[in-house]
Amino acid sequence: MKKPVVIGIGGAHSGVGKTTVAAALLNYFTRVEHRASSVQTSEEKSFPAGSRLLTSGFFKRWGAIKFTKTAFYSSVVDDPAVLSEEDKDTRKLLDAGAEEVLWVQAPVTELGETLPLAFERLSHLDGVLVEGNSAIEFLKPDIVIFIASISKEKVKASAQRLLHRADIVIIPSKHGAEKTAAPDWCEECLIFDAADGAALERLIQRMEAIGTKKNIETLLKEKSVDGRITCTIARGIAEELGVSYKEVGNAANELKIKIKNCELGCF
Repeated sequence: MKKPVVIGIGGAHSGVGKTTVAAALLNYFTRVEHRASSVQTSEEKSFPAGSRLLTSGFFKRWGAIKFTKTAFYSSVVDDPAVLSEEDKDTRKLLDAGAEEVLWVQAPVTELGETLPLAFERLSHLDGVLVEGNSAIEFLKPDIVIFIASISKEKVKASAQRLLHRADIVIIPSKHGAEKTAAPDWCEECLIFDAADGAALERLIQRMEAIGTKKNIETLLKEKSVDGRITCTIARGIAEELGVSYKEVGNAANELKIKIKNCELGCF
């Protein structure tokens, strides 16, 4: 059985907006299949058919894991009455469209026992969104999103490692950032407002691009031998994923994989 795609959402500190971003993504992912199939939006036209990894319609069923660090005890809460309590983050995730939500509470030292059990219970879904820095470091999601403040100094020491490995860094506009300007320390940061549809589409597009590149890299590593791959196989990767030959060629160059027996100058 194919494992679900995993998206991790971590943050600089408590209250930075992790659940807000998580809910916005869940709302988008779980409702995208309701769009009329005969109407293709301008945003959807920007993706090759094979590269819409998250919004292609194949990822309709999403779950979520909310992690809270505790001092002594471990538990996996699945009681609907508890998860649905007013103002709980788990309630927000359910309301946003998560089919199943689990609230994992554990000391970091016991995550190795508790988190795999929770993830296994959601493994039948198409995607799982994981909220919590320590949980992300343990599960190693396919895409990691880090929520930062406008000032890098506000990133707590325990979150610095996650910031450096994040695929996408976003700054909620409520933290004083202009919607069009990223801070000097992170020129590629996305300024995000959950109520701004255009901002959400920009985030989705960035996630799609990262997911596609990682898929290309995975296939190149799997199908290359001794750092070399034939042009025929490289072209097959491009056609399988619905991306250009150039994207595959660029990824091969970054991985220092040589494309041999090149045909028609494709690469």
